[in-house]
Formats: sequence, structure tokens, C-alpha cells
Amino acid sequence: MKNAPFHSLKKTAVALALGSVMAVQAVSATELTVYTAVESDDLQKYAERFNQAHPDISIRWVRDSTGVMTARLLAEKENPRADVIWGLAATSLLMLDKEEMLEPYAPAGVENLDPKFVDVNNPPAWVGMDAWVAAVCYNTVEGEKLGVPMPTSWEDLTRPEYQGHVVMPNPNSSGTGYLDVSSWIQLWGEEKAWEFMDGLHNNISRYTHSGSAPCNLAGSGEAVVGVSFAFRAARLKSQGAPVEVVFPSEGLGWDMEAAAIVKGTQNLEAAKTLMDWAISRDANELYNEGYAVVAMPGVAQPIENYPADIVDRMINNDFSFSAVNRDRILQEWQRRYDGKSEAR
Repeated sequence: MKNAPFHSLKKTAVALALGSVMAVQAVSATELTVYTAVESDDLQKYAERFNQAHPDISIRWVRDSTGVMTARLLAEKENPRADVIWGLAATSLLMLDKEEMLEPYAPAGVENLDPKFVDVNNPPAWVGMDAWVAAVCYNTVEGEKLGVPMPTSWEDLTRPEYQGHVVMPNPNSSGTGYLDVSSWIQLWGEEKAWEFMDGLHNNISRYTHSGSAPCNLAGSGEAVVGVSFAFRAARLKSQGAPVEVVFPSEGLGWDMEAAAIVKGTQNLEAAKTLMDWAISRDANELYNEGYAVVAMPGVAQPIENYPADIVDRMINNDFSFSAVNRDRILQEWQRRYDGKSEAR
């Protein structure tokens, strides 16, 4: 018993020492500021999987829709705030690369990716993660109640019975909105595409500033038809929403979520570590939990509510065209249609 105070003091000293070590480790952990347009409900999962492999690097997410995040990065060109971009449209990264805002880096294992998902420069300025694909959400309950049939094509959405029942993302703020507009131009040429969008505009009730919002509105019955993307549509249907996922017959626009290092980062080695992990098999398996098309061949498994031939339905997307003509297309779209956009 006379040694009890000594043992108590010894345990206290050990505990304090361990606490000091943990505090030093916490202080020494590198924090990466990561800009993203990934859906909010997936960000925690991404960070947790990465931290299982690299507990010494923490992620501070900064998230917004594709258009807003792209504009923010461009505005911060002379004073970058981000270390890494993880999950932004490849068309946006092509723009940023043109402005010399990306740090070229070939992540370990990049040779294992489908070449379509890797920037053509050597070393690449960016690498792809997965592809998100245009789709339409159709509320079966509201459609039947209001006498609005389920569409099967893009052209269907210009028919009189859809007037006031269609919601679509604003392409100035939403990457999904822009891939729609860009794909229609690539499918039909500029003249016919603008004629189509004039007809579509007559039936639009509002343009949202989020690519997932139109599907969410259709899922909740606030709209009959939501022009959105397949991942959100499929997830809502799996969760029991009264929606059908429509893949229009003319072809599906798409874009890649991609990752890159921001030039000027003070955490270059940690940023490279994140990029290495972002193209790993583990990461690609994670992307496949929501996306049917991922960068690493042989990884993708079928996704519920996706057609087996989803890749065949995707248009032959010209990313260079989409990037080079982005400002011009968006200005014309805004001039014609912005009056129905939601307030920011």
C-alpha cells in the first residue's frame, strides 16, 4: 500500500506523456483544403476511406456546384486557397489548366486507368475518377395525376403536355446543366440545338442552381420531370421515391469527375499522396458505389437502376469543344433563358 501513491504518479506521468505525443501528432497532421462538387452525402465517406489509409492527412472540404466552384477557383488564381481539386468536371479542369493553375503530376499507378480518363499531357495535369451521365427523373404518381406521360426522348420534353412541368439545372452554375447543353449542341449542331432549347424553355417551370435538385424535386412530387443525372435518379428510386429513371433515346451527355493538384500549394507531398489514392483501386471501387463508369477498367460492377449498356448510350463527348466554347455557350444560354432561373 505504501507504494500506491508512487504507482499512481507513474500512471499519471505515462498518461501525460502519451497525451503529449498524441497532441504533437495531431498538430503535425497535414490538413488539405480540397475543393469539390461531389454530392454532399458522399464527402464524409470519401474522407473516411482516405483516412483509413492515411490518418496523418486530414481533409477540409469546400463544396459547391460545378459552375460556382469553377468560378471561385478562377477568381482565386493569383492567391490560391485550395491544395487539391477532387471531384470537379473535367471540362472545368481543362479551363483551369489553360490558365496554368494546375500542378502536373502522374499519380502512382496512372498507367492502370483507361486513357480516356487521363489528361493527354505528360505528366498529366488532371486525372479522371468516374463519369456522371445525363438522365431524366419522372414522377409516376404526379405524371398520372396530371396527365403528363413519361418521356422517352429529349424531343418529347418540347411537347405541349409538358408545359410548366419540367425542371432543369442552370448550366452557368451546374456542371450537369452544362453537359446537357454541350451534348445537345454536339448531337444536333448549334442551330438545331438552340431551336430545341427554345422549345424546352417554353415548358420549363424553373432552372435550379444544382444538378441534383431537379431529380430531388421530381422525387418529392414538386415537379413531374427533372432533367438531372443518373446517379441521383437511381439513388432516389432505390430509396423508394415514385420515380422512373429515363435515359433519352438520342444519347446521353456526360462528363468526368476529375482530380488535380492546385499550383502553388504549400502541401505538395500530401497533395500527391491524395492524388495517388484518388486513382487507386480502392478509390475506384468507392466511386463505383454510385457511378456505373469509373476510370479503372475491370472495377465497375452493375449499379441498381442503370441499364447494362449505359456506356453505349453515352455520346462521343468532345471535352475540348466543351471547354473552349464554354463561356460563349453560357453567355448565349443566359441571354435567352435566365429569366426562369431560381434566385441565388
